[in-house]
Amino acid sequence: MPWDRNQMAARAAKELEDGMYVNLGIGIPTLVANYVGEKDITLQSENGMLGMGPFPIEGEEDADLINAGKQTITELNRTAYFDSATSFGMIRGGKIAAAILGAMEVAQNGDLANWMIPGKLVKGMGGAMDLVAGVGRVIVVMDHTNKHGDSKLLKECTLPLTGKGVVDRIITNLGVLDVVEGGLRIVETAEGVTEEELRAATDAKLV
Repeated sequence: MPWDRNQMAARAAKELEDGMYVNLGIGIPTLVANYVGEKDITLQSENGMLGMGPFPIEGEEDADLINAGKQTITELNRTAYFDSATSFGMIRGGKIAAAILGAMEVAQNGDLANWMIPGKLVKGMGGAMDLVAGVGRVIVVMDHTNKHGDSKLLKECTLPLTGKGVVDRIITNLGVLDVVEGGLRIVETAEGVTEEELRAATDAKLV
């Protein structure tokens, strides 16, 4: 069985180590906050928050506490708030160890397309362009194929790029892959998914 959204987020949380400052993108990555557990991780949101807690229990939401994806979140006893200029100073200044982002396409050389589909209404690139340029490690969490069954791991991206050669690791519902010289390398497959199934669903070159 392929991983569901929560299992993908839980697998992404395993990538994080004590002491890391981490930015979570919108979509599946926001769920990672629920799986950090006892690790000493500080989550940063580009709308000006350092130290995000998990999602609130229903009925305890604070409409003023939101992440970059406009979802209600909780604060911690060490949470700090600041303006967007300070937030992007942290990102551009290399202070954030990792970003966990969603994607529409990833190419075998690590190119990332995650901000627009031509012809569809978009709100803009957001902080993704700065994140992929400024953080130490970029981890993408996404479905392996689109709703038509086509691979989202490609030889070359067809959509406008967010960044060139920026992705380090990809976690999909079928498994985990690393961007290495010459293509993608399979690190592990989801429980119950065979390597053959993962290969069949991948357009990018696997090495």
